[in-house]
Amino acid sequence: MKALVYTGAEALDYRDVPDPVVVSDTHLIKIDSVGICGSDMHAYLGHDPRRPAPLILGHEGAGTVVGGGLDGTRVTINPLVTCGTCAACVSGSDNLCATRQIISMPPREGAFAEYIAMPEENLVIVPAGVSFEKAALAEPIACGWHAVRLGKAIVGGEAGSALVIGGGAIGVGAALSLKAQGVADVTLSEPNILRRSYLEKTVDFRIISSDQLGDETFDMVVDGVGFDATRATASAHARPGGVILHIGLGGGTAGLDIRRMTLQEITFTGTYTYTAQDFRDTAAAIFDGRLGPLDWTEARALADGASAFADIRSGSTAAPKIILKP
Repeated sequence: MKALVYTGAEALDYRDVPDPVVVSDTHLIKIDSVGICGSDMHAYLGHDPRRPAPLILGHEGAGTVVGGGLDGTRVTINPLVTCGTCAACVSGSDNLCATRQIISMPPREGAFAEYIAMPEENLVIVPAGVSFEKAALAEPIACGWHAVRLGKAIVGGEAGSALVIGGGAIGVGAALSLKAQGVADVTLSEPNILRRSYLEKTVDFRIISSDQLGDETFDMVVDGVGFDATRATASAHARPGGVILHIGLGGGTAGLDIRRMTLQEITFTGTYTYTAQDFRDTAAAIFDGRLGPLDWTEARALADGASAFADIRSGSTAAPKIILKP
């Protein structure tokens, strides 16, 4: 099969690779759509030691099962494979499974390929009326869905306002998840003017640059970027008694105003991916339209994946998400 293989820092090769091995508890999926994630970019830049070259990246996939009892079934893929038996899994916090694996990280190759093999429990059936491009967004949006669910539990379900930092797919997905989970007043901060202009035309929440925040504070702040500067913004704009939800893995170790957070009883929580139930709930919200038209993606051929990564690297693409098509 053909695949887009990460071969070193800022190097991708579209080439022939062996087909996936299908064992008794897995299904072969022909990939139709797969999104480029921020973690794929970290690997591409040589910043993620967990993803050594050579490796097939990509974990936001959707496609059709080939062969077996589910032959022809349209599915979106939960890329997080867990043991199902540990205390975390049994309690419903399977995203914290100590032996969890995710495709696009050894030993599991990713979905920037024509085919991938996955366990049946990682597949969610996609209705006929939903495009694969939308279905592939279940993974990135589930990260925000999970974070919002945690945040609402911390603030007691009383959150009336939220700030989302970052206008990529994680940030936009978090903003849509906030709206879908009952938070009416949502603001998204994005520094790239090209991205801001694009979002102003495609989403129904407030879009600003960070220098427009002034002294505003919010019940919840979602950091979908995760750099020192965005953590500083988050700790400055969470209201007293509010919560910071840290999804982004951009890098760095600084930024939080610990004194203010202590004096104002601001909760900081890291949020990692999503539970299997969060993934299913996000997919259901996509399928029934609660997350809107989801028309903020751009589709490109997998064969052109290297140029797509380069465009994201340079900041010259307006869409929050590029979907690659094998």
